[in-house]
This record gives sequence, C-alpha cells and structure tokens, in this order.
Amino acid sequence: MKNLADIQAALREEGLDGWLFFDHHSRDPLAYRILDFTPHGTMSRRWYYLIPAEGEPRALVHRIESHVLDPLPGARQIYSSWAAQLEGLALLLAGCRVVAMQYSPRCAVPYVAMVDAGTVELVRGLAEVRSSDNLIQMFEARWNQDQMEMHLEAGRRVDAVLRAAFEHVRSALAGGPAISEFDLQQFIRRGFAADGLLTDHGPIVAVNANASDPHYEPRAESSAPIRHGDSLLIDLWAKLDHPDAVYYDITWTGYCGPQPPAAVENVFQVVRGARDCAIECVQTAIAASDDLRGFQVDDAARGYIRDQGFADYFVHRTGHSIGRDVHGSGANMDNLETHDERRVIAGTCFSIEPGIYLPEFGIRSEVNMYIGAGEARVTGSIQTELVLLG
Repeated sequence: MKNLADIQAALREEGLDGWLFFDHHSRDPLAYRILDFTPHGTMSRRWYYLIPAEGEPRALVHRIESHVLDPLPGARQIYSSWAAQLEGLALLLAGCRVVAMQYSPRCAVPYVAMVDAGTVELVRGLAEVRSSDNLIQMFEARWNQDQMEMHLEAGRRVDAVLRAAFEHVRSALAGGPAISEFDLQQFIRRGFAADGLLTDHGPIVAVNANASDPHYEPRAESSAPIRHGDSLLIDLWAKLDHPDAVYYDITWTGYCGPQPPAAVENVFQVVRGARDCAIECVQTAIAASDDLRGFQVDDAARGYIRDQGFADYFVHRTGHSIGRDVHGSGANMDNLETHDERRVIAGTCFSIEPGIYLPEFGIRSEVNMYIGAGEARVTGSIQTELVLLG
C-alpha cells in the first residue's frame, strides 16, 4: 500500500492511534480508493482493517471471504460467528484509545459518513471514534499532477462545448430551427461524447423561472422553449474517460437578446461580485499562508450578497469539493448547509458558485479553484459579462 508511511505520519500528527476501515456490501468507496485496491465480487461479509499510527496494519475478515484483503499488508484474524467477530475486533483495537473512521458527527459532512451508526456504536465500546474527515481530504481529495493535467484538458474541451452551445442558441434565435432546453442539453451531451468526455448526469439547461431551481434538469416531456427575451443558464460538468480523471464543473448565464433588462443585469453583477469576493478570499489567504476554512469562503460570498439585499435568494453553499466525483470529499465552501471547518489544503480543487434565484429568473456563476503550493488559481475562463445571444 503506497500511502502507508504517509498515513501513519498523518495519524501521529492528528493525535490518533489508528484509522479503522470497515466495509460491508461495498458501501464505502473511499476505503477502496485510499487503501488502493479493488475488491473482487460482492462484499457480503463485514471486514475491518486497522492502520495503526505505529507498527504493521492488521485485519479482521470473515471465513467465507477470508481473502478479501489479501492485496493489503498485515496479519489477519478470521471470524465466523458474531461472538468471534466481537472478540476479534477487541484484539484488533488492542492498544488503541482513539481511532478515526468514516464517520461525521451529526452527519455534518455526509460525503465522509460511510460507516453505519451501529458499527460506530460497536467500536465505541472499545475505543473513542473520531471523524476521518481531515484524513480523507489528505488522502482522497488531493490531486496528483496527472489529475491536474486531466482537469485542465477536460476544461478546454468543456469550454469548447459550451461555446458551441451558445452559438447553437444564437443560430436558432436568428431564424434556425426552434430549440428547447432539452434540445440544447442533448446537443451538449453529444458534444461531450464526441470529445471523449464523461458525465454522471446533466447538464442543467434552464430558462427564466426554471433557472431558479438550482438542480433543474430538462426532460423531453417537460422542457421549455428557448426564445427571444429569455434568460438562459447552463451548468455543465464532465471529465476525461480515464479511471483517475477528475471533473471540471462550470456555470455560465446568458440573455436571448441584444440588451438584458436592468433587473437581470443587476443580479448578474451581484453574483459576479460575490464570486470574485470568494476568489479573493481564497487567493489572499493562500498567498499569506493563512489557515483557511471552508466556511470562511462561504461567508465572503454570502456577505456580499447579503449587503446587496439578496440574502434570502442565495439558497445553497458557495462551493463544493471536486474530484473523481463531481461532488468530492474535500472541504466544501459552506456555512449554510453545514458549518464546514475543514482546512482548505494544497492539492485540492473546489467550485465557487454563488447564485441568486428570484421567482422570475435565476443567475449563477461558477468557476473551479485549485490550491497549489502558496497560490490559488481559477482553472478556466471567468465570465465577466452576460453572454448576449440576440
């Protein structure tokens, strides 16, 4: 296991005696990523794997699936009965006072909360259980250089598809065939496929009031036409077709006409200002080597929107971690849905995407930020004006 020495060093730094991994029926994908192995077949029995802060790892596995952890180093205990499992777990944790697990107090960070409450209760009879959220960020959310390059390449391709989508709308409004939200969504999906990009769902293509639903997605049977005078929001995310590829995730907005109404222009400028406040917050803190937490970035964007009188219309967090899943397991820029106190650390990427959602229309502007060594950068182009499509 290539990360063993680094994990043990991190455990000592965090004041932990060990990191206890647990899985049943492949419910914890984070465990397999961090331990760097792929299970064969269905995990129909429980397994436990302890990485201690000092010494060799050790495991507890069921007799029926006794080879499940063979790719990993360390001694094995085997159990069959529930009583033997409890005895084995006590031996596994001998000498451990405090262990980390994929658990989040009060489910504050649901992306980390992979272990069921009953198992946490079971382990708590033997040791104190703390959240592995900081460890997860260090060993799952950080990118290597190849992933960064794949992100940048995905960005170039996604940006090109987005430009083509806006041109497609412009052509339709200039007299071409009529186009709906669903038509444009499918146009983008075809562009992704042609450019070797993968996505898990989406994209979001929404006009007017539909754009006030942050997770709106058009359907063939319920899709609004895109017409002159409409506000248009496009949120699209994709990654390269590679096992370790990471996502690129952006949102741009436009207006189907030569001149947007004052209300639309004003909201765009407020959203743009909030986005730029969050970017500046991150860049200033990282350049100064200050300790930066996810909730502080949310406060920067949310405070700007509040000062402009739109606090009630910004209904989601400012940003989310980005990784092999579009919503990754690192720190989120959030002091609304959760109070995310995790540090913003080097090697991680996240979105900055404030939005204002009025009854008549919604505006969001989304960029991706990557934290390097002593610097923070936006990894793609930054929208500074509404895209005019008429």
